Amino acid sequence: MASLLSKKEYRAIASKIKFPVEPFIDGKFQKSKAGRLMETINPATGSVLTNVTACDEDDVNFAVEVSRRAFNSGEWACKHPSERKAVLLKLAQLIEKNQTELAVLESLESGKPISECELTDLPETIVTIQWHAEAIDKIYDQISPANADAVGLITREPLGVVGCVLPWNFPLMMLAWKIAPALAGGNSVIVKPAEQTSMTALRIAELAIEAGIPPGVLNILPGEGPDVGEPMGRHQDIDAISFTGSTEVGRLFLEFSGQSNLKKIILECGGKNPAVVLSDANNLDGVAEHVVFAALWNMGQNCTANSRLIVHSSIKDTLLEKVREKMTDWNTGDPLDPDNQLGAIISREQYDKILGYIEIAKEQGAELIEGGNPIKSGEGLFIEPTLFAGVTPEMVIAQEEVFGPVFAMMVVDTDEEAIKLANDTCYGLQASLYTSSVTKAHKYGRALQAGTVSVNCYGEGDISTPFGGYKLSGFGGRDNSLMAHDQYTETKTLWIDISEDV
Repeated sequence: MASLLSKKEYRAIASKIKFPVEPFIDGKFQKSKAGRLMETINPATGSVLTNVTACDEDDVNFAVEVSRRAFNSGEWACKHPSERKAVLLKLAQLIEKNQTELAVLESLESGKPISECELTDLPETIVTIQWHAEAIDKIYDQISPANADAVGLITREPLGVVGCVLPWNFPLMMLAWKIAPALAGGNSVIVKPAEQTSMTALRIAELAIEAGIPPGVLNILPGEGPDVGEPMGRHQDIDAISFTGSTEVGRLFLEFSGQSNLKKIILECGGKNPAVVLSDANNLDGVAEHVVFAALWNMGQNCTANSRLIVHSSIKDTLLEKVREKMTDWNTGDPLDPDNQLGAIISREQYDKILGYIEIAKEQGAELIEGGNPIKSGEGLFIEPTLFAGVTPEMVIAQEEVFGPVFAMMVVDTDEEAIKLANDTCYGLQASLYTSSVTKAHKYGRALQAGTVSVNCYGEGDISTPFGGYKLSGFGGRDNSLMAHDQYTETKTLWIDISEDV
């Protein structure tokens, strides 16, 4: 595990970073056909870090042509699995070698705390690539139970050209979650990073070439959604799109698929996740620590953030005080200061949206317990960790995804009411359940409508467990685990009649 440097050392690294700003196509940085620029702003200061080249549909067409040519050549797709494994393991080594530089770059453009980038995001990025690399030569195909006159072979083949559209909240981790299994399967990949956080993906592509991934196999197209994401979604020669982001945009990719070539669509579209604390939960200090982490991690800009705290009435007062106490441990400020657990909100748009939700909660009668205010720091976008109580199910703050450091406490009188309230949402990504009963852990864990249910902790599982959601939280597949490989491959049946020669 990496050890943290001082704020002074991180600032020194930041001052020397060379920003990658051009699209990466066919193994090198290229001029965009669009010829436009977009500002990359440091949300902690409001200053412009650099201008990144913005791509458009012409660049998408060029990248698809390059990707298809690379795929058809077989230089990557037909490599022996052990050879692809070796290259991806080399990529993981290069990321580890450049870990601190990448962590600082991610912190600068996203506002994420450097401690989180160094100790969580980069290590998980590395592990994800290593894990999928190691799986390449360990995933077996199958033989069907045919009679003596036939052999049924069931094999996996790469799709061809895969498009990955990334969110801004976990730029490197989401990049790894998508490209690692897609590349492991032998596909060519085109990545559209979020326009706010393009540079780490561009740097990874440069390292990928150094690791031995052939030119044209991994391409990065910075740009805005209508200019890059939509042309990718509508393109007739892209075989799949994997998207993480809002439900609104996820719906559009399904439409684009239907209007083009029926490409495979994999969506992870957020959540309104509950933390359910039953009356028999013990160690309320530990519960409070998990609850606060689940709500505030990454400034609440997390699709599995537990923004609804559902608590049994018999313990609500005790738990509320413990939660308030744990919130004081979370310092907000300069993301390059390793003493801060909370950094800046990603953009002015998101900042205003979060403050708007706070005002609506007040207007609808929710009781503000902690926070609720912007933190003035020059042009930086900081908001206090915020907790509401007295929240009722019909309130906006109980229904809509805030995507900020804001959570709401709701009180119930029975276990059944708690589960019903937890499921009262159009989302179903993650849920946390706190109980001292093994029976309740199984019974209510199964009753919660979510792709991942963590018991007596907040968690998303690990690289070996599938990640995705029920209802509006997901569609078409799962990230992580061996299941992630299924969504980037086609299944073929090869039926061979061996009864006689023809």
